[in-house]
Amino acid sequence: MLEDLSLEEQKSVVKVGDVAVGGDELTVMAGPCAVESREQLMKAARQVKKSGGQILRGGAFKPRTSPHSFQGLKEQGLKYLAEAREETGLKIVTELLDSTDIELVNQYTDILQIGSRNMQNYGLLKKLGELDTPVMLKRGYAATIKEWLLAAEYVISHGNPNVILCERGIRTFETATRYTMDLNAIALIKEKTNLPVIVDPSHGTGKRSLVGPLAKAGISVGADGVMMEVHPNPEEALCDGQQSLTLDGYDQLMKELSAVAEISNKKLAV
Repeated sequence: MLEDLSLEEQKSVVKVGDVAVGGDELTVMAGPCAVESREQLMKAARQVKKSGGQILRGGAFKPRTSPHSFQGLKEQGLKYLAEAREETGLKIVTELLDSTDIELVNQYTDILQIGSRNMQNYGLLKKLGELDTPVMLKRGYAATIKEWLLAAEYVISHGNPNVILCERGIRTFETATRYTMDLNAIALIKEKTNLPVIVDPSHGTGKRSLVGPLAKAGISVGADGVMMEVHPNPEEALCDGQQSLTLDGYDQLMKELSAVAEISNKKLAV
């Protein structure tokens, strides 16, 4: 049961500079899974901005199942993200993997993303509570809703109220999609807490063709924002190309999301 949680007392809007996550405007975070090069990131960032996104996503440190897979450009990737922010005005969200990198990543980013694998890294969460930088906490792919919310309480109870939740799909017996997008969680979190929550249909489905339908569904059940993977050339992506939208596909979806947002009493500037 969730009755013993105290998150209903927390703030409903997290400010990221001039972007309000959880307010009247739908927040869109978009960009490549991984920062692969300056050219790749800048192309994506310009389209994210042009089509109405507010926050640029891109991984500089990548947690990969195989140690032989692309692990990210690390600090050079962070520098490219900062350059993209300077040109476009977009805020940045990027993943933090290790507590030893907190100071480095925090120098560059506007939101610290904690991925599925680190959702229950309580030592890391406690340290994030000592910061005032917003934290986006992705749900663990095998975590219950209560476990996810208790992980958020670790950050909040240690002094940082700026927590954004992200539903990114959970592992079930179903194998037709990469994960199972839990729309129940979005509606329940909005009922039981005041924390903003966004939906990540790229990871939640693992299929480019399903990103749009699940993004719309997430907004319809109360999500405050959407995170999407966007790549200039998905077929050449070093990771997650199969779930990344093309630049044109992202632009078209943003136009469609505007109508869904309006029905859900949210605004989307496109």
